[in-house]
Amino acid sequence: MSAELPEYFFRVRDNGAFVFRVDTANRQRRIEMDHIAVVNIRNGQVKPQGQRALTEADTAAIDAWMAERAAVLEARRIDDILRAVDHLNHTAHWAHSDATDAQLEEVTDALLLAMHDLRTVLVRKKADRLMQDMPRKAGE
Repeated sequence: MSAELPEYFFRVRDNGAFVFRVDTANRQRRIEMDHIAVVNIRNGQVKPQGQRALTEADTAAIDAWMAERAAVLEARRIDDILRAVDHLNHTAHWAHSDATDAQLEEVTDALLLAMHDLRTVLVRKKADRLMQDMPRKAGE
């Protein structure tokens, strides 16, 4: 553990975090964590705990954490999608090379429906983007 602890600790939960102010400046030299707020990353809501008012430093630290957390979550989402592409490729190889007829019978319908749904969404979204990028004709 490093000698210098951060001023704030964020206990991550599904849709945000509990925010604690870290204090080591006490007589027993123990780490004390004062619960100061609850953060909801989905709607940006910050609720101070109890009757406490957050300082400007508290608010700045929470805002910085929320921005960083949103970036981390977005990067993870893209990574998960790219992993799904890898899984699809592995699945294609498995179906082509290793799968038995019984195994294929077990998974084929579910895979085909999921891939059809995904393809439909992707094609529609691609068409929407292409239509937005097309220059408008005169008179439209």
